[in-house]
Amino acid sequence: MSNEKVKQDKKIIIGKKQTAKALKNGSAETVIIAKDADPKIIQEIKDLALERNVPIKYAESMKKLGKACGIDVGAATVAVLN
Repeated sequence: MSNEKVKQDKKIIIGKKQTAKALKNGSAETVIIAKDADPKIIQEIKDLALERNVPIKYAESMKKLGKACGIDVGAATVAVLN
């Protein structure tokens, strides 16, 4: 996943709790998960995305995903909103 993909999208939500909330309320169009994120942390996100037929994409690392989102720390999950 390239940095340009995240930057092109209009609205994003960063973090597990906010991503879960977006999935539950139906506002998530796509979910992006860092490949090196703790499986225990991201399992709920994967389950919600699959349950709601929201596509899951993967970023190389939490650090790269965070940087692509314009933050200075890593991000385990990001939701791209409708």
